[in-house]
Amino acid sequence: MECLICHKAKQGALTDAEIKRLVKKILTQFKNLNKTLSVQFVDEKKIKELNKKYRGVNKITDVLSFGLEEGTDLGDIFICYSQIKKQAKTYNASVKEELARMLAHGVLHLLGFDHQKKADEEKMFSLQERLIKSIL
Repeated sequence: MECLICHKAKQGALTDAEIKRLVKKILTQFKNLNKTLSVQFVDEKKIKELNKKYRGVNKITDVLSFGLEEGTDLGDIFICYSQIKKQAKTYNASVKEELARMLAHGVLHLLGFDHQKKADEEKMFSLQERLIKSIL
Protein backbone atom coordinates (compact mmCIF):
# COMPACT_ATOMS: atom_id res chain seq x y z
CA MET A 1 0.00 0.00 0.00
CA GLU A 2 1.29 3.39 -0.92
CA CYS A 3 -0.34 6.60 0.25
CA LEU A 4 1.01 9.77 -1.29
CA ILE A 5 0.30 12.95 0.66
CA CYS A 6 0.42 16.45 -0.79
CA HIS A 7 0.01 19.58 1.32
CA LYS A 8 -1.22 22.42 -0.87
CA ALA A 9 -2.86 23.84 2.26
CA LYS A 10 -1.80 23.49 5.88
CA GLN A 11 -3.35 20.97 8.22
CA GLY A 12 -2.30 20.25 11.75
CA ALA A 13 -4.51 17.48 13.11
CA LEU A 14 -2.73 14.39 11.82
CA THR A 15 0.87 13.73 10.84
CA ASP A 16 1.62 12.12 7.49
CA ALA A 17 2.52 8.93 9.35
CA GLU A 18 -0.88 8.91 11.11
CA ILE A 19 -2.69 9.49 7.81
CA LYS A 20 -0.83 6.58 6.20
CA ARG A 21 -1.57 4.36 9.19
CA LEU A 22 -5.30 5.20 9.03
CA VAL A 23 -5.46 4.55 5.30
CA LYS A 24 -3.61 1.24 5.71
CA LYS A 25 -6.01 0.12 8.47
CA ILE A 26 -9.01 0.89 6.27
CA LEU A 27 -7.57 -0.79 3.19
CA THR A 28 -6.55 -3.83 5.24
CA GLN A 29 -10.20 -4.43 6.12
CA PHE A 30 -10.99 -4.58 2.40
CA LYS A 31 -7.89 -6.57 1.43
CA ASN A 32 -6.67 -3.77 -0.82
CA LEU A 33 -3.11 -3.42 0.46
CA ASN A 34 -1.57 -3.54 -3.00
CA LYS A 35 -3.30 -0.28 -3.97
CA THR A 36 -1.98 3.27 -4.20
CA LEU A 37 -3.88 6.46 -3.47
CA SER A 38 -3.15 10.09 -2.90
CA VAL A 39 -4.44 12.46 -0.23
CA GLN A 40 -4.21 16.13 -1.08
CA PHE A 41 -4.92 18.93 1.36
CA VAL A 42 -6.26 21.94 -0.50
CA ASP A 43 -7.67 25.34 0.38
CA GLU A 44 -11.30 26.46 0.11
CA LYS A 45 -10.79 28.03 -3.31
CA LYS A 46 -9.42 24.79 -4.80
CA ILE A 47 -12.04 22.46 -3.27
CA LYS A 48 -14.81 24.78 -4.45
CA GLU A 49 -13.30 24.83 -7.95
CA LEU A 50 -13.09 21.02 -8.04
CA ASN A 51 -16.61 20.65 -6.65
CA LYS A 52 -18.01 22.98 -9.31
CA LYS A 53 -16.04 21.44 -12.17
CA TYR A 54 -16.70 17.78 -11.41
CA ARG A 55 -19.98 17.78 -9.48
CA GLY A 56 -21.65 20.96 -10.69
CA VAL A 57 -21.91 22.24 -7.12
CA ASN A 58 -20.58 25.77 -6.63
CA LYS A 59 -19.70 25.57 -2.94
CA ILE A 60 -16.98 24.54 -0.53
CA THR A 61 -17.08 20.95 0.62
CA ASP A 62 -15.05 18.83 3.03
CA VAL A 63 -13.79 15.94 0.91
CA LEU A 64 -13.87 14.88 -2.73
CA SER A 65 -12.76 11.52 -4.08
CA PHE A 66 -11.88 10.69 -7.65
CA GLY A 67 -11.51 6.99 -8.23
CA LEU A 68 -9.81 5.12 -11.02
CA GLU A 69 -11.46 2.02 -12.42
CA GLU A 70 -8.46 -0.13 -13.19
CA GLY A 71 -4.88 -0.76 -12.21
CA THR A 72 -3.28 -0.49 -8.81
CA ASP A 73 -4.10 3.19 -8.28
CA LEU A 74 -7.35 3.65 -6.33
CA GLY A 75 -7.47 7.39 -7.02
CA ASP A 76 -7.21 10.74 -5.31
CA ILE A 77 -8.78 12.25 -2.21
CA PHE A 78 -8.94 16.03 -1.81
CA ILE A 79 -9.55 17.37 1.70
CA CYS A 80 -10.28 20.95 2.71
CA TYR A 81 -8.81 21.25 6.21
CA SER A 82 -10.46 24.61 6.98
CA GLN A 83 -13.86 23.04 6.27
CA ILE A 84 -12.97 20.06 8.47
CA LYS A 85 -12.20 22.45 11.34
CA LYS A 86 -15.59 24.16 10.91
CA GLN A 87 -17.41 20.83 10.84
CA ALA A 88 -15.60 19.58 13.92
CA LYS A 89 -16.90 22.58 15.81
CA THR A 90 -20.42 22.14 14.41
CA TYR A 91 -20.50 18.42 15.30
CA ASN A 92 -18.76 18.89 18.65
CA ALA A 93 -15.92 16.58 17.60
CA SER A 94 -12.18 17.02 17.74
CA VAL A 95 -10.54 18.18 14.53
CA LYS A 96 -8.48 14.96 14.54
CA GLU A 97 -11.65 12.85 14.72
CA GLU A 98 -13.42 14.80 11.97
CA LEU A 99 -10.36 14.64 9.72
CA ALA A 100 -10.09 10.87 10.29
CA ARG A 101 -13.82 10.55 9.52
CA MET A 102 -13.51 12.45 6.24
CA LEU A 103 -10.38 10.50 5.32
CA ALA A 104 -12.31 7.25 5.89
CA HIS A 105 -15.22 8.71 3.91
CA GLY A 106 -12.93 9.47 0.98
CA VAL A 107 -11.31 6.03 1.04
CA LEU A 108 -14.73 4.35 1.12
CA HIS A 109 -15.73 6.31 -1.98
CA LEU A 110 -12.56 5.10 -3.72
CA LEU A 111 -13.52 1.55 -2.77
CA GLY A 112 -16.89 1.96 -4.51
CA PHE A 113 -19.21 3.02 -1.72
CA ASP A 114 -21.60 5.92 -2.22
CA HIS A 115 -24.53 7.59 -0.51
CA GLN A 116 -26.82 8.56 -3.37
CA LYS A 117 -29.65 6.32 -2.13
CA LYS A 118 -30.86 6.20 1.47
CA ALA A 119 -29.99 2.50 1.93
CA ASP A 120 -26.50 3.06 0.51
CA GLU A 121 -26.07 6.12 2.73
CA GLU A 122 -26.99 4.16 5.86
CA LYS A 123 -24.60 1.36 4.91
CA MET A 124 -21.70 3.68 4.07
CA PHE A 125 -22.08 5.97 7.08
CA SER A 126 -22.48 3.03 9.46
CA LEU A 127 -19.31 1.46 8.07
CA GLN A 128 -17.53 4.83 8.25
CA GLU A 129 -18.36 5.20 11.94
CA ARG A 130 -17.30 1.61 12.73
CA LEU A 131 -13.99 2.29 11.01
CA ILE A 132 -13.47 5.50 12.98
CA LYS A 133 -14.16 3.72 16.28
CA SER A 134 -11.69 0.97 15.40
CA ILE A 135 -9.04 3.45 14.26
CA LEU A 136 -9.12 6.17 16.92
